Amino acid sequence: MLDRIKEEAAKAAKELLEAAELKRGDILVIGCSSSEIVGEKIGKGSSLETAEAVFEAIYAETEKKGVYLAAQCCEHLNRAIIIESECAEKYGLEPVCVVPFPKAGGSFATTAYKTFKNPTAVENIKAHAGLDIGGTLIGMHLRAVAVPVRLSVKKIGEANILCARTRPKYIGGERAHYSL
Repeated sequence: MLDRIKEEAAKAAKELLEAAELKRGDILVIGCSSSEIVGEKIGKGSSLETAEAVFEAIYAETEKKGVYLAAQCCEHLNRAIIIESECAEKYGLEPVCVVPFPKAGGSFATTAYKTFKNPTAVENIKAHAGLDIGGTLIGMHLRAVAVPVRLSVKKIGEANILCARTRPKYIGGERAHYSL
């Protein structure tokens, strides 16, 4: 089962990175309910082993592209974000003092904290794209104009996935011209 979950997660991440046209230094935010992946209700069946498998697959894809991975914590930590300190510095994000654990932050964020080279937590972020695994509500961590992205992968394990990329706002009016 874990092998299948890893394959689905890797394929989803790869497709999203490509569809969103993320560049080196961009941010991909992930919200992940390991409970939903294993078929339980969000927050009721946390699985560190499952979160580790999903994280490993997605992290490998972001590392290949040079994209920062941002792991959203659960609502018990107000959906704080775990990122590399380098990312926080690049984007001028102020660190906060918290360390996620499986029942306070979630298994995915816990795995990110344990795996990143120099992890830090921040309250919020404005990511260039996002992958919501299991209805974790990542919208608050995306840039202003989120555009849905449909992938060939619809689920990771038993969890539904939703993806988005972002684009700059269109401003002006009927006489305006846009480069996108």
